[in-house]
Amino acid sequence: MKIRNNALAGIALAATAALGLSACGGSPAPAGSASPEATNGEITVYNAQHESLTQEWVDAFTKETGIKVTMRQGDDTEMSNQIVQEGQASPADVFLTENSPAMAQVENAGLFADVDKDTVAQVPEAFRPSTNKWTGIAARSTVLVYDKAKLTEDKLPKSLLDLAKPEWKGKWAASPSGADFQAIVAALVELKGEAAADAWLKAMKDNAKVYKGNSTAMKAVNAGEVDSALIYHYYYFGDQAKTGENSKNVSQYYFKNQDPGAFLSVSGGGVLKSSKNADKAQAFLKFITGKKGQEVLQKGTSFEYAIASEVPANEKLVPIKDLQAPTVDPAKLNSQKVTELMTKAGLL
Repeated sequence: MKIRNNALAGIALAATAALGLSACGGSPAPAGSASPEATNGEITVYNAQHESLTQEWVDAFTKETGIKVTMRQGDDTEMSNQIVQEGQASPADVFLTENSPAMAQVENAGLFADVDKDTVAQVPEAFRPSTNKWTGIAARSTVLVYDKAKLTEDKLPKSLLDLAKPEWKGKWAASPSGADFQAIVAALVELKGEAAADAWLKAMKDNAKVYKGNSTAMKAVNAGEVDSALIYHYYYFGDQAKTGENSKNVSQYYFKNQDPGAFLSVSGGGVLKSSKNADKAQAFLKFITGKKGQEVLQKGTSFEYAIASEVPANEKLVPIKDLQAPTVDPAKLNSQKVTELMTKAGLL
């Protein structure tokens, strides 16, 4: 993990976002000019979801509607910062993320249009922000993956907060620089308060081993480097569906009981207020939260949770109702506060 101060991080973030957009779909339109897509009825999606998953959505949507979609790929923070920087001149019509805090950042900047009522009606209240300025499109559960040879379930922490105890020093890992982990911390702040999150992060600095990426953290558990790692559920299922070589020695532990460790992170989708093709952008959002779009999650290999249009999750996953996740309003997940706290704790 690279340790950066706030100023350098901000500069690097903006530069990375610009480079990421250039590499994934061409340079953004200059300020004050319409995007090329706007002139021919196509839509542009700034995508921070998994590229393969969104490509499935795009292909199915275009096949059904004939509407072409240009996708520009980046991560949550890169894309949300890019959209805020571009403001009303952004060429993006739709923004998709892996986690909620990036959506909240764009919403707080006043850049989202209201989501069409028909789309809102497809998504249960638990999986969308109270403001309805964007909507949930998928979800992922927090889990602790652990080495079956070193730990048994009766020795695992009863709560996420227990990982701050001295007996867990050196026994768990995480990827604090990633948007996934920062979403978990955002939920911790919302559920337990800033002081509790601050104390937990300071203890994490002493207790946890740091890896770059959730897959790398799980691989380290599988290789016996560390006893456990805090990640999202789909990394395990994705590896198992392939060779299983990075998860064969690993089991997953679900905290449940409305614990912060049972946080279910909502992936978001929203239509930009500045979109030149708002009707088509809204149609795309309605499609991915509709039955056909959610069946891409149910039947595909992303192993993220389907959450809308009454489509059940992939049969390999623990049913959402059994996760016993805490109730968190996605609109209240504050990425700026999380960055401040994690930087203060020496994790960023």
